[in-house]
Amino acid sequence: MSDNMQIDSPPQGSIDEGLYSRQLYVLGKEAMIKMQNANVLIIGLGGLGIEIAKNVALAGVKSLSLYDPHPVELSDLSTQFFLSESDVGKTRAESSSTKLSELNQYVPISIVNDLSESTLASFKCIVATDITLEEQVKLNNFTHPKEIGFISADIRGLFGQVFVDFGKNFNVIDQTGEEALTGIVSDIEKDGTVTMLDDNRHGLQDGDFVKFSEIQGMDKLNDGSPHKVEVLGPYAFKIKMSDSYGTYIKGGLYQQVKVPKSLNFEPLTQQLKSPEYVISDFAKFDRPPQYHLGFQGLHAFQTRHQGKLPRPCHDEDANELLKLVSEIATQNPDILGEDPVNEKLIKELSYQATGNLPGMVAMYGGLIAQEVLKCCSSKFGPVKQWLYFDSLESLPPTERYPRNAETCKPLGTRYDSQIAVFGKPYQETISNLKVFLVGSGAIGCEMLKNWAMMGLGSGPDGKVIITDMDSIEKSNLNRQFLFRPKDVGRNKADVAATAVQAMNPDLKGKIEAKLEKVGQDTEHIFDDSFWNNLDFVTNALDNVDARTYVDRRCIFYKKPLLESGTLGTKGNTQVVIPNLTESYSSSQDPPEKSIPLCTLRSFPNKIDHTIAWAKSLFQGYFADSPESVNLYLTQSNYVEQTLKQNPDIKGTLQNISDYLNKRPYTFNDCIKWARLEFENKFNHDIQQLLYNFPKDAKTSNGAPFWSGPKRAPEPLHFDIDNPDHFNFVVGGANLLAFIYGLKEPKATLEDYKKALAEIEIPPFTPKSGVSIAANDAEAEEQSNRLSGSIDDDEIRSIAASLPEPSTLAGYRLNPIEFEKDDDTNHHIEFISAASNCRALNYCIETADASKTKFIAGKIIPAIATTTALVTGLVCLELYKVVGGKTDIEDYKNGFINLALPFIGFSEPIKSPQGKYNEKTFDQIWDRFDIEGNLTLQQLLDHFEKNEGLEISMLSYGVSLLYASFFPPKKVKDRLAMKLTDLIKEVSKRDIPSHVKNLIFEVCCDDKEGEDVEVPYICVKL
Repeated sequence: MSDNMQIDSPPQGSIDEGLYSRQLYVLGKEAMIKMQNANVLIIGLGGLGIEIAKNVALAGVKSLSLYDPHPVELSDLSTQFFLSESDVGKTRAESSSTKLSELNQYVPISIVNDLSESTLASFKCIVATDITLEEQVKLNNFTHPKEIGFISADIRGLFGQVFVDFGKNFNVIDQTGEEALTGIVSDIEKDGTVTMLDDNRHGLQDGDFVKFSEIQGMDKLNDGSPHKVEVLGPYAFKIKMSDSYGTYIKGGLYQQVKVPKSLNFEPLTQQLKSPEYVISDFAKFDRPPQYHLGFQGLHAFQTRHQGKLPRPCHDEDANELLKLVSEIATQNPDILGEDPVNEKLIKELSYQATGNLPGMVAMYGGLIAQEVLKCCSSKFGPVKQWLYFDSLESLPPTERYPRNAETCKPLGTRYDSQIAVFGKPYQETISNLKVFLVGSGAIGCEMLKNWAMMGLGSGPDGKVIITDMDSIEKSNLNRQFLFRPKDVGRNKADVAATAVQAMNPDLKGKIEAKLEKVGQDTEHIFDDSFWNNLDFVTNALDNVDARTYVDRRCIFYKKPLLESGTLGTKGNTQVVIPNLTESYSSSQDPPEKSIPLCTLRSFPNKIDHTIAWAKSLFQGYFADSPESVNLYLTQSNYVEQTLKQNPDIKGTLQNISDYLNKRPYTFNDCIKWARLEFENKFNHDIQQLLYNFPKDAKTSNGAPFWSGPKRAPEPLHFDIDNPDHFNFVVGGANLLAFIYGLKEPKATLEDYKKALAEIEIPPFTPKSGVSIAANDAEAEEQSNRLSGSIDDDEIRSIAASLPEPSTLAGYRLNPIEFEKDDDTNHHIEFISAASNCRALNYCIETADASKTKFIAGKIIPAIATTTALVTGLVCLELYKVVGGKTDIEDYKNGFINLALPFIGFSEPIKSPQGKYNEKTFDQIWDRFDIEGNLTLQQLLDHFEKNEGLEISMLSYGVSLLYASFFPPKKVKDRLAMKLTDLIKEVSKRDIPSHVKNLIFEVCCDDKEGEDVEVPYICVKL
């Protein structure tokens, strides 16, 4: 792909779903289009300003303008990742604009040279960083009455501040972004009490609104008007209604209605005196007022000292700041109330005032960029109106890393802003770390950028190793900011490594990019020496299996692990510290709620059900059946072998027979197949269902069968002018042609019409004896009855109809693996059409291809803002790991939801302890380490002598090597064997040459003869 690849602009009012696919599921199409019509101005392009600009550009506003006439200084390089030493002396806006424009070709970047009122009036949102409080007030006095969004922010070391003002009447169309709640009504009483069906929780809150549909008896409720909810309990709520609504008979659905909410923001002048806070850490509930005064004190200090901030760890400057803050507190007594000025906090703020840390910049940059998007799209609840944050726990122990005016003074390096906070000795430690980053996607790119700014691994003994086996796709460009259009198709790890070395030349030769997946298959690559040489590990993965594997490796080698993840506007961070915290695998999310089988097969009531059904139809038609055909053609005794394993042998054999005996030879044959399948699935099968269960059917207790979640369907009659009907045929025909290797024609609508007109559609004839499960119990019973034998007449008849594999030597079908991201392969087209046709059968609201892709493809919603914030929090924990903190109270697991907005923290859970023979041990981190290849007898003696434990069972993997209940001769033969020989003898396999540690699980009895839980054994060869 050429370096100057261009992205074609989508039509006006539409969205490039290839680029914005994951973000689209966060914001929604309406909010995205609104956002893409908004102009944004960023004032101040230090680290925080450029981080905000980067995230806003990736998200895709109409245009992004920059204002910063200040010349680049060397200290800017500490967090401004688009600058280099060659930019020193140029303006920050000029130096940043070119690289910023490469991020998203849909977002034009321009430089603003003045802040006149006519210029400011053209923007939807203005963000100000690195300007005086006087300038902030002047800007806000202009923006507030015009209802132009205004955000100001400052970062000082481990302290941060943001102020948000979106005007007097800011409408939020959706405060949470959560999918609207829906449910089935069981009963509606005259007083408006609505009860849920089958004790299903409604999930609503007081003040929510709902609308109703399909209510019988109270037809007036079906007019679509919203009704305010009063929650009576988890299974009932109440609405206001009069006698005119009538009497409830049966049926009905409710759906939550997102009602816009108007918010009133106050201007900065008022909020300085009467601040309204969003609490970012409930363990520090009392700190925002202190910081509110502290940051004002810093502005006053700068005014006195010609724009200069207090010097690092300088007591004289700190005392002056403390005095200024005390004066401001006296002038505004309501801010602190009865509380005094916190001398320790204010002095620490002074000590760190010149500090600028990548972790804080990323955290606030993600948070503020999301506020910009809220202003532009009117989606999600904004910060109202101040959010203060500190991470003082990140400071290292002073006994190991002294912080004073000497150790924290500027040295004329790009790391001075970090040295100002932590000191020179700490910076040297960071630079000489050896770290491993697993994954270089969205979180990995952000992490590497932050590490590059820190100088992590850049010293003489430092090293950064990253691994990622994936290559770059177009959809990655929206949130994996180290990648550009020219990089599509290249390996992520290689491109990411090259990009961050350009950001910080000190990393040249210090980053190693690997392409291997970390797992059991690569333990010869990521071996003992590899893991033992690391200082800590960071995960940037998108699946649980890979995370748990890395977690197990970190436990075994006792390496700290920094873990994080995002889901749309939500994110979490976790820190795993050896011999201190529990591990990542200690807890797990509850399993996904599965759709009942009978609901999927016959009784859908939501679009999710029809999409799942359509995807299984795709899998059966184009993957499972062709694979079964190929197995039949290649495996001897396939029928007999399948009888032992597959309960639905009849269905499998019938499919093989159909795919071989009725195979298409032309594309018109494929069209005919697709049209007949439409008739089978959406007409005949529905008619058969209604034949088994007529619309007036009753249950065994006399209640209507078609009630509650069971919706009586209607057969579809094929209409070529219905896009869903037609797309089912087009998608099905093209996919069938692919699996048979037929050349895909460029068929026109007229070609399809002609082919369809020649197809004879057989009439429906009801089948007697067809059993349809009415509930899951019946579905399971039917499944158990599916098994058959070759002696069954019907199965024997089908097996006899199969052509002999020898007559089709070399003939194979092409099974299709579902791929959601290629819009030309007909996969989503077919699934979307099939889902919508089934939805039409059951009067369910259909879904567009985008929503179908999201659900069928199990796409994880993602946005750059959340990723930035989460990696920032991880880096703040990283500082603690580097400092060697041993108090669990210093570490924090983070939980965020930028939509609300919410930021919360919890102390990590301490690893559980066990006990045997008065000895305590850590159940996660401890083990018995033994050197050398002992005999079994030596191992047993060692434990009895040194631990007071009698081993009753010893196993290696799945091999049981020793048990006290073995016959005496068997035990005697094994006692003298070396452990390596014993493993080979029992497992019948050699130990791989790269394995240097043998892991044994044991069952033991203590001195009292009681069975006790003990750690595993690690024998080092």
